[in-house]
Amino acid sequence: MSPVIEIPQRIRTERLVLRPLVRTDLDDIHAYQSDPEVVRFLPWPVRNRDESAGHLAQRMSRTRLEKDGDNVALAIDVEGTVVGDLTLIVASAENRGAEIGWVLHPDFRGRGYATEAARAGLGLLFADWGAHRVAAKLDPRNVASAAVCMRLGMRHEARFLHNELLKGEWLDTDVYAILEDEWRGRGSS
Repeated sequence: MSPVIEIPQRIRTERLVLRPLVRTDLDDIHAYQSDPEVVRFLPWPVRNRDESAGHLAQRMSRTRLEKDGDNVALAIDVEGTVVGDLTLIVASAENRGAEIGWVLHPDFRGRGYATEAARAGLGLLFADWGAHRVAAKLDPRNVASAAVCMRLGMRHEARFLHNELLKGEWLDTDVYAILEDEWRGRGSS
């Protein structure tokens, strides 16, 4: 039987609150979804306000992790401002495999928020959903996200060359991952 979790209403960390997205987050979310620097390494283009609203509405309806392809997005909230979001994805329910990803507004980078949010996300995936392995897939040019992966104790497992045509360009993909026993061995931090 596949593990199942309903996403909690709030996950508090030292400086952040991770919570489900709500309609009133639109201004904050659009601020980073409309920034070319932010979407440079993401599989979608700069969004206008209506596109951000549509994307937000889709993501708000996803609150459960159970079967392959299920995904949830959590707001990374710092004192009432959504500075980014954390995405958790079921890659393989049968193999208890998950993926994790994050997006952060440039004004809030360099403060450890992505690492803190992702650490809490790993806790949710391993401790609550029962993941065996969690991976992060990213563009190798995204050195900031690669650094987050390393701080989380994820190992660089692979680089797939020219495996995705995105925005008219063939891109490489790096895969970082951590196993449940490795995560627990780090003190679940």
